[in-house]
Amino acid sequence: MAKPSNSIAADRMAVLFAIMLVAAAGNTAMQSILPAIGAKLHIPDVWVSLAFSWSALLWVLTAPHWARKSDKHGRKALMALGVVGFFTSMALCGLTLWAGLEGLLGAGFTFIVFAIFRSLYGGLGSASPPAVQAYVASRTDPEHRTQALSLVSSSFGLGTVIGPAIAPFFILPIVGLAGPLLVFALIGLAVLVMLRWRLPNDTPRFAARGAIASYPLSAGPAEPTGEEENDPDAPDQEPLSWRDSRVRPWLLAGFFGGQAQAMMLGVIGFLILDRLHLRLRPDEGAAITGIVLMGGAFATLLAQWGLIPLLKLTPRSTVLAGSILAILGILMTGLAQDLHAIVIGFATGSLGFGLFRPGFAAGASLSVPRRDQGAVAGMTASINGSAYIVSPAIGVLLYNWHPMLAYGLMAGFCAWLVAWGWRALRQDQPRSA
Repeated sequence: MAKPSNSIAADRMAVLFAIMLVAAAGNTAMQSILPAIGAKLHIPDVWVSLAFSWSALLWVLTAPHWARKSDKHGRKALMALGVVGFFTSMALCGLTLWAGLEGLLGAGFTFIVFAIFRSLYGGLGSASPPAVQAYVASRTDPEHRTQALSLVSSSFGLGTVIGPAIAPFFILPIVGLAGPLLVFALIGLAVLVMLRWRLPNDTPRFAARGAIASYPLSAGPAEPTGEEENDPDAPDQEPLSWRDSRVRPWLLAGFFGGQAQAMMLGVIGFLILDRLHLRLRPDEGAAITGIVLMGGAFATLLAQWGLIPLLKLTPRSTVLAGSILAILGILMTGLAQDLHAIVIGFATGSLGFGLFRPGFAAGASLSVPRRDQGAVAGMTASINGSAYIVSPAIGVLLYNWHPMLAYGLMAGFCAWLVAWGWRALRQDQPRSA
């Protein structure tokens, strides 16, 4: 009898990588073009932002459910469900927006139907990431598991760069701004075919459950994900409370910093249209928005894949330094009047948030023992996802009143975080078993 492999075959790992990458890239591609579509349809900016808020809300509500169901219904089946939700949502949203841009549907009706079809992504798309992680964790030995999980997790970060980068190339002559959505729908369909064809639904070698993934936006890579091992013989324990004094300061830091980051991402597309006078040239605005978002994603990758490992920063110093950089970048972006200044400001802010996000997640993780790691990971994922439910729309609303109201509030959140966090965030404590 052949000895079972300690790792997943390269072709199967490529399929798992593609599932995660496409889910993030498609969403960020849509994020880069939707402000331009709203301008072309003369839809108020806040309603465009709410379309993303609706999808983020469904993601946050359904992700824990799908993470639990992967054990019962099978990891491959849950991956397929998530990919089906992705490509059907992209296809239907793309066709709806194309019909609206061609004048076949009224502008208001177009966005109502668009929001309904976005439900498929928010409600079903969240099934894939935890199923992918659980599939990897259940088929790799402990010594290979961290590397394999980091690889599939990194695909989310790579997707946030690829999506805005390639979206302008898919603005095609016939379908126009709806082109990126339709192309990503076809890519999603191809990934589903590869999933069905190349990935076996074999019996797991290890018990594992995938971590809940945050809603994918142009914020760079997600924090490193882990897996929850199912031990039926483990003794019952007190569930970790949101009010636990060990973890509460880190969760508060994540909440306030997350609001600022969500507002920055929600407003940037509209600021580009206004500062560069592109409301009447939305196709050009979509291309430039993609460039700016790509620059921000690269800056985040630099922080999380370069600066943090190189400088070996502690969670506390990472959160504080990231917040200070975020303040600088936010104010630079809010005051920018040309493309160069917008790119530099947004990249600086993204660099700061790229330090902040893993810092707060690592601080929360280090504050509790190993047995609570699954609970604290769910808490940090909820904090990250919840920021995108209301804050982008609030940021756009304030921006429409006066741009510096929005950017002042973002900077204020980060400034409060620095002043409060200097005292409240304690130095790292070793995590017990």
